[in-house]
Amino acid sequence: MVELADDVISPAQAVTLHGLFLERVRRTPGKTAYRYFRQNAWHDLTWQQMHAEVARWQTALSGLGLQRGDRVAIMLRSCPVWIAFDQAAMSLGLVTVPLYTVDRPDNIAYIVNDSDARVLLFETAEQWQALRTVRDRIGGVARFISIDTMRDGPRLTPVVDFLPKTAEYRPGIEGLPDDLASIVYTSGTTGRPKGVMLSHANVLSNAYACLATFAVSGDDLFLSFLPLSHTFERTLGYYLTVMTGATVAFARSISQLSDDLKIIRPTLLISVPRIYERIYAAIRTKLEAGPRVNRRIFHLAVETGWARFEYQQGRGSWHASFLLWPLLHKLVAQKLIEKLGGRLRVAISGGAALSPEISRVFVGLGLPVVQGYGLTETSPVITGNHLENNFPDSVGQPIADVRVRLGAQGVLLVKGPNVMLGYWNNPEATRAIIDQDGWLDTGDVAHISDTGHVYITGRIKEIIVMSNGEKIPPNDMELAILHDPLFDQVMIFGEAHPYLVAVAVLNPEVWVHFATEVGIRSDMPEALTDSRIEAKVLRRVARNLRGFPGYARVNRVLLLREPWSIDNGLLTPTLKLKRDEVTRRYAPQIRQLYEGH
Repeated sequence: MVELADDVISPAQAVTLHGLFLERVRRTPGKTAYRYFRQNAWHDLTWQQMHAEVARWQTALSGLGLQRGDRVAIMLRSCPVWIAFDQAAMSLGLVTVPLYTVDRPDNIAYIVNDSDARVLLFETAEQWQALRTVRDRIGGVARFISIDTMRDGPRLTPVVDFLPKTAEYRPGIEGLPDDLASIVYTSGTTGRPKGVMLSHANVLSNAYACLATFAVSGDDLFLSFLPLSHTFERTLGYYLTVMTGATVAFARSISQLSDDLKIIRPTLLISVPRIYERIYAAIRTKLEAGPRVNRRIFHLAVETGWARFEYQQGRGSWHASFLLWPLLHKLVAQKLIEKLGGRLRVAISGGAALSPEISRVFVGLGLPVVQGYGLTETSPVITGNHLENNFPDSVGQPIADVRVRLGAQGVLLVKGPNVMLGYWNNPEATRAIIDQDGWLDTGDVAHISDTGHVYITGRIKEIIVMSNGEKIPPNDMELAILHDPLFDQVMIFGEAHPYLVAVAVLNPEVWVHFATEVGIRSDMPEALTDSRIEAKVLRRVARNLRGFPGYARVNRVLLLREPWSIDNGLLTPTLKLKRDEVTRRYAPQIRQLYEGH
């Protein structure tokens, strides 16, 4: 069990998420709470200064005639304003509904209407133009508030007009731990998103339990780049840091992340696998283009570092190759660590599965990556690896006070104080996922080892049943194929068909190199099914699937140029693949892959 820092605020001391914030202000008023970039410079805000900002928002919101329990929506990038609005809303007994800034207008309209949000805080004129296309469908919003200075009708107010210059904080509404704190809408990979109702106790208990998995203190510095609308970032990168008094720096953007890592030099990092995948892909691309000796040194460093890791975990023996580590660290590992700021003591990965190969590379090079697992419906963390008991190919052990077990078909069930209150306005869906004894059905197929570590092996709804009756979990195959830097994104298809096909988005830089190497033209149409090129690509795919059963073989491949993104409707705001939508979008080309069979 990890020993908690002396200044950690317990759920009992906090009572509510707003009580947590007030207690942090009381304990460390002059300490830096947040760091953000504005007008070409980085700025710091102390906890006392944040309290003053919360008072301004509290005063402004209290003038709108809202009642306790009313919903207010927020659609901002992660920044101190997001937190000030959230805390002010909770001080008045309001319920926050986070929205993704990159979400489609029709989805935003659905969420705003379903939650009956009375206020919507957004950022830019571009967002306002998008909202205008659905404004007639969100008539329940009494006030739109914009960060940018714009005026357009009586319902829209810019922040400069909305907020008083100063305000005195008034003691808020005293809430209870089981009161509804937020409604967070799931990404909706299939069908409409559902509103997950999270109480103050749900989130407080989850953040506190995570601290028994990885230690955090007031001396830590987080770099926040995931959206706060993502429960993973909100619980661990926001409420947990208030609980511990750690400082949070908000990254400028994903495109500037590499620079911000070097400037901020964080001690902790919270990320979804996509960020680690991008770093890994850049490493692979550079190695492929460089001398063979560089690749050999790199692989030697990874293998030696991994063996050292296993030895330090008590699972391996000492090797003479460890004597080379100081040199390998200087030549390879140190360069990666320095690119990440040079001070990271733990990097947390969650939100989706992280490839074991990528984990092996980062861990082998000395970056302590710990993988966890959870759902929005569980506030979100269910399991997590400990640094001293880390099985990188697993998602770790259940966190404190959370129980897991396997149900029918090996599906993982979970029970604990982190399990949601239910789905907003959807009792039928709530009954379908939580049984009468309080066990929540995650929908994920799992294996639990003798050490208590959980391994996610598939998802009930994503199992492919081929026409020959064979059952294929596509996720593992897709992760294996993505080991090849030629591919940026992959989806396996084969439901009710005689064989599997892969729909793959190419890495443009590696594709040019590959095309030159095999003597074909590098320019290509939007979708390619050329049999000569396909045969060469399939050989690369097969190499990465050697460890799978014979029936798990990809027979055909559709190569694509355009990446799958949120903008083109093929990824959810949390970057999950919309399988049904990809299948529909490329249905004619997929049908062609099965012609004659």
